[in-house]
Amino acid sequence: MKNLNFYGIRTIFIFNIKIFFTEYQSTIISPIVSTMLFVIVLSTIGKSFNIFFDGSSYTDFIIPGMIIISIIQTSFQNISETIINMKQIGSFNDFLSSPLSRIEILTSFLFSSIFIGLSVAFINIFLFSFFTDFYSFSSILYQILYLIFTILLFSSIGALTGFLTYSWDIQNSVSNFFIVPISFLSGTFFSINAVNVKWKFLFEYNPFYWLIKSFRESYMGIYNFNFYNCVFIFIFVLISVVISYFIFHKGYKVIY
Repeated sequence: MKNLNFYGIRTIFIFNIKIFFTEYQSTIISPIVSTMLFVIVLSTIGKSFNIFFDGSSYTDFIIPGMIIISIIQTSFQNISETIINMKQIGSFNDFLSSPLSRIEILTSFLFSSIFIGLSVAFINIFLFSFFTDFYSFSSILYQILYLIFTILLFSSIGALTGFLTYSWDIQNSVSNFFIVPISFLSGTFFSINAVNVKWKFLFEYNPFYWLIKSFRESYMGIYNFNFYNCVFIFIFVLISVVISYFIFHKGYKVIY
């Protein structure tokens, strides 16, 4: 097996980051404004109805979930939109004809997604610090760990969507019928204790729920590391990444 072309990986890595931050109006400012509006509306509702979760205000409860939602949507949309756009204008073929293996190309995309996702996460954390009095630095390594898990999982799904389609309609369908429901129905806005007992198994075996729950607890400084939950999430993330590498390596529908 030949050595990785680190120069090529770094070049694509920097290229993707430049594109993302150059178009900051749509990639950073617009999502942040939408997220802020969500928090303002929901926190107002929480205060109006005196909603509390485990002694925390509703605002404190939803902010970590909103950060994860922002990362989920950024990770999925950034890589899927980039690949589809490049395939439509023909520039993706330039990547494929370059002296880079497909593994190296996808690796550079995933590395750039991690950097972008973490940057967006810390921007959100800074802005949300004006809405709440808590933030725990004691478990920041766990926060970064679950952010990286989230980014890799949804970047892999975004990469698969970009590889297997050339249409914005399909990309929007995946976003509307898969990404958005997962984001909203995995304990982002409510506690599992509010769910009917017979439906709790949908959360107990849902890796997306454990991602959000683990990040929320680490964000609030009440996280107790659970080895089995972490391994469960890791296996799910690993499977999604391996599938993306396999599809891209095989080349199914990667080239128009």
